[in-house]
Amino acid sequence: MRKILLGLLLVLVIGTGFYLHRHKKEPVEIAYTATRGVTLWNTVAAIQEPVATLDYGTRLEVLQHFEDQVKVRTSNGAVGWTSESNLLTSDFWDETKQLDQQTAGLPVEARGETTVLTNLHIGAGRNSPRIRQLAKQVPVELFERRPVDMPPAVTQAIAENAPQSRPAGSRKEDWWLVRAELPDHITASGWVLGRFIQIDLPEALYDYASSAGMHPVAWFELDRVPDGQGAAKPQYLLVGTHGAEGQPCDFTMLRVYTWSRKHQEYETAFVDSNVCGALPVEIKPVAPGEVNFSFRSLSEGTPAQTVYRLDDTIVRRQKVTGSEAIDRKRIHG
Repeated sequence: MRKILLGLLLVLVIGTGFYLHRHKKEPVEIAYTATRGVTLWNTVAAIQEPVATLDYGTRLEVLQHFEDQVKVRTSNGAVGWTSESNLLTSDFWDETKQLDQQTAGLPVEARGETTVLTNLHIGAGRNSPRIRQLAKQVPVELFERRPVDMPPAVTQAIAENAPQSRPAGSRKEDWWLVRAELPDHITASGWVLGRFIQIDLPEALYDYASSAGMHPVAWFELDRVPDGQGAAKPQYLLVGTHGAEGQPCDFTMLRVYTWSRKHQEYETAFVDSNVCGALPVEIKPVAPGEVNFSFRSLSEGTPAQTVYRLDDTIVRRQKVTGSEAIDRKRIHG
């Protein structure tokens, strides 16, 4: 009798498992968590208990929608409810991964951090879907700038508050493609409003940028030279803008700062306040003590490559071939 009961119990267990497997609820769609620390709850009722806490990018099977709540199932079988705002659709997730692949193949033009709570968008513009929110002081790497028309409501508000400014409808704002460094060694790529990012500058360049009335866009270390005291000092190229954002040029001003062994300080070696440059800027050593920097210029109305050469502390603009200097500006400290 005991063997018969054990046999019936075994059949019942196997049958139940087979039934549950055959009748397991199929997912409506696939989604991914849009942020870290997403909590799944056992119910949508007022009194609820947590089922699981999920990391960013966790793959989930969507089982049911109820108003703005979604019932999901994890890969290990945990089932619970969460807000729809905590999830990204499968297609949207794929778009974010494409952005990650794009930034992985681009040169970093600048580094900085967010200055306020900032939305990371899938595209450039306020109406583009939001990927996630970035907290204040999140480190970001900047890759590409894009001027975008302000929404009509924003331009109208500006016109009402500043009647003497440019007419509504003609305003643009800067958007940047960035890669954000999130907690737990997670990165996320997307577009953010440029005014919400502060560029990190070497300490030596802060006062120079301020005195020049420049809004820094990017800076580059050109080379290093002996400082006269047994060490080496970097020499810098700083590019930026003056005036309103949304300009057709990525930068309209450039400055080169070189180290003076005689005065033991940085000096302005080169100034050009009438450029229309586009990122990226390429830095290329050409000989001991000589380095070229170049970028695409729109100053003449059509894109053309512009090349400069730093030779010790002297900067000369080169022909496209690089064989002959055609311009020279030098400021002695």
